[in-house]
Amino acid sequence: MHGWIILDKPLGLGSTQAVAAVKRNMREAGYGKLKVGHGGTLDPLATGVLPIAIGEATKLCGRMLDASKQYDFTIKFGEETAGLDAEGEVVATSDIRPALSEVEAVLPCFTGAIEQIPPAYSAIKVEGKRAYDRARAGEVVEMAARQVTVYSLCVAGRLHCDSENEITLSAHVSKGTYIRSLARDIAHALGTVGHVTMLRRTKAWPFGLEQAISLDKLNEIGKGAPAKDIILPLEAGLVDIPALDLSPDAAKAIQQGRVLTGVATKDGLYWARDAEMRALALVEQIGGELRTVRGFNL
Repeated sequence: MHGWIILDKPLGLGSTQAVAAVKRNMREAGYGKLKVGHGGTLDPLATGVLPIAIGEATKLCGRMLDASKQYDFTIKFGEETAGLDAEGEVVATSDIRPALSEVEAVLPCFTGAIEQIPPAYSAIKVEGKRAYDRARAGEVVEMAARQVTVYSLCVAGRLHCDSENEITLSAHVSKGTYIRSLARDIAHALGTVGHVTMLRRTKAWPFGLEQAISLDKLNEIGKGAPAKDIILPLEAGLVDIPALDLSPDAAKAIQQGRVLTGVATKDGLYWARDAEMRALALVEQIGGELRTVRGFNL
């Protein structure tokens, strides 16, 4: 059993708990002990696309972690919390409520390569210890700024509650981008404060919500539903890079980890497949040499 389960992670469930749910259901379905991993952490307060790899697909989790992500998120203006989300104490307040036009005008300042300071309540290690552990222990955590890329950022919708103090945005961002920090910085640029009240991942390249299943649907596997109906093939995680068809001799060489020369293709990353369209390895062509980056045992 090798492939992907794309879970529409519900509110309140952690990524580790989601992986445990997949393991439990696969075990109850009679698949025994399987290697399972996820392709990008989602906080319990976030929902949406969580790619979960099974078997040989776990070898692509690192690549999935490096992929860009897309989110919808709502900023509530007027209050900043310690965790920059709906949990935690309020640490700053403001009476300023920006107009829609003001929000739209400031968004280009947060598009492209930007510097941001991650939240103190994050999994980043500070001197060997998770930042959130230090913050929860009452320590003042100094987080270092990091460069991230926001590929696109736009208004998704205005929510009319109280005095129109919330706005929903859509963002396509690079790995390492903290949406909670982005929301904080947007609010500060507007002369106010704010925090995230809704965060939904709509895409974790190359997977989107259209491929995601609910937790209830996942639980049906443990009750006897066919797993093949919801598990995507390993190759589904490779659709954003080209396939490279190999001859039987070349396929054998790649499976043995040998370097190939004379393969007529441009430099770059590919996934190699044999005559039966079976994925053999993630490979890279550099200067006329084709090398295995990660082999698959399917």
